[in-house]
This record gives sequence, structure tokens and C-alpha cells, in this order.
Amino acid sequence: MPTRRKVNSVRVVLLVVVCVLIIAGLAGVFVVKNGMASTGNGDKNIVFTIESGDTLDKVVQDLEEDHLISNATVTKVYAKASHNTNFVAGTFELNDGMSVKEILSYIQDSTKLKKDTLILKVPEGKWAKEIADEISNLYDGKFSSEEILNQWNDISYIQKLAKDYSFIHVDDLNNSNYKVKLEGYLFPDTYYLEKEDSIDEITRIMLDRFEVMYKENKELFSKSDYSVQQVISLASVVQFEASSKEDMETIAGIFHNRLEQNMKLQSSVTVCYALYDDFKDPQDCETNPEIDSPYNTYLHEGLPVGPILNPGDDAIKAVLSPKKTEYLFFAADIYGDGKVYYSKTYEEHQQICEKLGLNL
Repeated sequence: MPTRRKVNSVRVVLLVVVCVLIIAGLAGVFVVKNGMASTGNGDKNIVFTIESGDTLDKVVQDLEEDHLISNATVTKVYAKASHNTNFVAGTFELNDGMSVKEILSYIQDSTKLKKDTLILKVPEGKWAKEIADEISNLYDGKFSSEEILNQWNDISYIQKLAKDYSFIHVDDLNNSNYKVKLEGYLFPDTYYLEKEDSIDEITRIMLDRFEVMYKENKELFSKSDYSVQQVISLASVVQFEASSKEDMETIAGIFHNRLEQNMKLQSSVTVCYALYDDFKDPQDCETNPEIDSPYNTYLHEGLPVGPILNPGDDAIKAVLSPKKTEYLFFAADIYGDGKVYYSKTYEEHQQICEKLGLNL
């Protein structure tokens, strides 16, 4: 027969196991309860969009990124268990006071769709004049492209913006050579606008997004030898020249190498922007290196006079943290798969360009 000591030991073990299970259960209840609760008190309204074809994982990920839920796992488990997965594609206005249960119910109700939301998609590499056209079309001509561009070129308006945005420096933007003074600052993203929005409100929404990027990289900007305007100018060239993050980092490094050695950038994409309204085809950039323009880096040393498009996050970060190499030249196969080839000498570069059928 078991001794009293053994019996007591078994009881202790069982008691410990029971306690552990109770604690784990209570912890689980706590996690689930908190995971199902709202993330705020309802003071913050958030425009939330579900694209056609978005999966449960994508919707939950977006909800978490917008700080509308605190626990993606709990939300997914609840959604599946309660069969709350038939989401409606469209735009909703949610707030941080809604629980997971309320949010999932809300985004399955087509009557809750935000009817007056306009969606403006600004991909990386767009010119300001193209964005102005998009806005004009989106608002059915409420503003003409010319009106929008005039405001983006109005130095008195830029002075007002500079009071609210630390990255805008009036002296840097007050240049009569610029095609569009706010070129480079209209940050690429998907924007949810209201029909009643003014040009100023639309502009500030894009500048707000630029500010997010700027604050995230504030330390890198402060360490750079270049001004914000110069960083964005070079990033715009990098954006135009490369399509992948890796190529952007390498090309940014090449441009840094050339600038440090007092070599001209000689980037054909700056010719594209110099041509501006006359730009029709990428080949035009290769065959017009003599066009008289302060944007043309074949004729002028250093950076182009200003940004030549609106660069995205990867291009800006590439300029702030370029890849260090000994390369001084590169050429992209613009008539083929777009692959970029790098070289250390002009002779190597010539051979590559001839092989790719590029005009030197």
C-alpha cells in the first residue's frame, strides 16, 4: 500500500496541475476578452476599405495595422467560429470604440458602406501633373488640372503649408525653374477622399502621408549631407531608373559615387522630365541628351534642379541608406526584361549599352 508521504505527494502534484490549468484557463479568458474588446474609446474614426477578393487574413491584418483590433489570432478564431467571414468589398467608417464582434458584423453589412468616399490611387513614380489629372477626373471636373497645379505652384500657399510641415522649406521650393513646386512630396499611396474635400484638404492628406514617412526616417534625414529637397530629388531619379528595392539601393550608391567624384549623373530619366509635355516614349529620353533644361543631368553637374516625380518609400530609403559598391555606371534593358547591368568602367558600360541597343 502507498505510504502517506506518497499519497500526499500525489495530491500536491494534482493540486499543482489543477492550479496550472485554472491559471492557464483564466489567462486564456483574459487574452480572449482583451482580444475581443475595443482598442479605444471611440474618439478616433478610421476609414477602412476592403478590396474585392481580400481574404480573412488580409482583412484582419489591415484591421490590426489600423489599430482597430489588438489580437489578430483571437479575431480570426472568432470570425471562423461565428461564421463572420462574408465581408463586403467597399469603404466603411469604423472607430476605435467598436469591439471585434461589432466590427466584423459592420463590415458584412452593405448598408453600412460609406457612399461618398472617393478613392485616389497614387502609385510610385507618378508626375504631379498626372496626379492632378486623376484628381480632376475623380471629382468630375470640380477642379481642373490647371487649378490644382496652380495651387501646388503658389508660393504663398506653400508658405502656409511650411507652417504645418517641417519638411517643407520655402526657400528650397521657391524656384521659378520648377515644373511643379510640390513635385516629389505627393506621397504614393491609396487615399480615401470626400466629395466635399477642397484642393487644400486633398493636398494635406498626401502631405500627411509624406510626414509619416519623414518622421519614420527622421534620423537618416538628419544624418544625410543633403537637404530634404535634394534627397527627394535624387530619390525621384532612383525611382524612375529602377523597379526593384535591390536595384534602387545599388543605383543610389552609384549616384552617390558619381557625385563624390564630381561626375555628372547623366541619367536619361532626367531628360524625360526635361521633355515634359513632349515626352512620349522612353526612347525620347535616350535620343535627346542635349535638351536645354536645368533638369538635364547630361548638361548640368550635380542633382537635377528638383524632383522629377513623386518617389515612394523604397527609393527614398535607398538614397538615405545606399548600397556601397565600386560601380560608376549602370544600364537597364528597357527594350527587354528591364534587368539592370552594372559596371566599374566606361568601357564596360559602352559594351553593355551596345549589347542592349541603347544610345550613348
